[in-house]
Amino acid sequence: MTTTETRADQLRAAKHPVYNDRKLHLGTFSTNLSGGCSISTVDGALEATWENTAELARMGDEMGFEALVPVGRWRGFGGPTNFNGTGFECFTWAAGIGATTRDAGVFVTSHVPTIHPLMAAKQAATVDHITNGRLALNIVTGWHTPEIEMFGAAQLEHDKRYDMSQEWFDVVRRLWTAEETFDFEGEFYRIVDARISPLPVQSPYPVTMNAGSSPKGRHFGARNCDVVFASSDIKNQTPEGMKDKVNQFRELARTEYGREIQVWINAYVVQGDTEADAQAFLHHYVDELGDWEAASNLVTSLGVNSQSYDLSTIEDMERHFIAGWAGYPIIGTGEQIVGALGDLVAAGLDGILLSFPRYVQDMRRFQQEVHPMIVQAGLR
Repeated sequence: MTTTETRADQLRAAKHPVYNDRKLHLGTFSTNLSGGCSISTVDGALEATWENTAELARMGDEMGFEALVPVGRWRGFGGPTNFNGTGFECFTWAAGIGATTRDAGVFVTSHVPTIHPLMAAKQAATVDHITNGRLALNIVTGWHTPEIEMFGAAQLEHDKRYDMSQEWFDVVRRLWTAEETFDFEGEFYRIVDARISPLPVQSPYPVTMNAGSSPKGRHFGARNCDVVFASSDIKNQTPEGMKDKVNQFRELARTEYGREIQVWINAYVVQGDTEADAQAFLHHYVDELGDWEAASNLVTSLGVNSQSYDLSTIEDMERHFIAGWAGYPIIGTGEQIVGALGDLVAAGLDGILLSFPRYVQDMRRFQQEVHPMIVQAGLR
């Protein structure tokens, strides 16, 4: 990299899908897991079969989606649905999806404590070759303690998990770029005379993503990653609220690390013939058919409790997790959905991962009715 060339310049030159010139980048989220993003017993809730996940990837590829993002999950959250308890491991999922798609960016979500950095670097490089340079790596520290304990490991304290992740990524990035073998001795990893071959297709190394929302997590993303996620405030899910979060994240990356980053969010889409239809269906699959037990277990596993939050806030969190993994709500007619997406672009967001309560049928309707209007509006 020259003294004037930035990481963003490298990615644009490499023509990775997430660095094209569209105003709005789109993707899917959690299509590799049972339930997808909605914690509900509604008819049509996603079943984790290869046919379903491949169909969703095909639709995304046809629409030119820049990101197909799986969620790394090793066990479910109980309740009647055991939400996300059934699903596909992310690296092998990405290899299969990458071989059956043509243009979409294919992400791998990797829990740092569950995979050695040498293995992660080699597997990611393999997927990058399968996809001809469309891989992106989503780095997750591992917050769900029962999952980490499945591997016989103790859960580290929150900030220590990011220290481990920094060391993990330092090793992965060096393996992706090293032409000669090297040794590494750190607090968490010891690497002896190591390198991988072939190196990734993307030069100097693949796109990376992180969704940390704590101060330590935001610094990790701003320092290391090309794409970061801004969590929407449950109490202020508005374009104005998102604009503040986007600006804060960009300013952190620029002032602390001299970097330009993309800022994305996840959103759940509920489409109806009228706004009243959409709101009625939201009430049906969340309030009438939602798995509140699983949602409560999920929120508790995140460390949310009545000592730190009032009960109404906790209930709001659970409701938004049931609706769509606590994402930004986009609810209404096709025209209203396009308008909401446009408002989020105006707020400064680069991309949005979409999910749908009845994933396959609702995304098919989105493809047929809404995506053409997004293109017509000049957002794609």
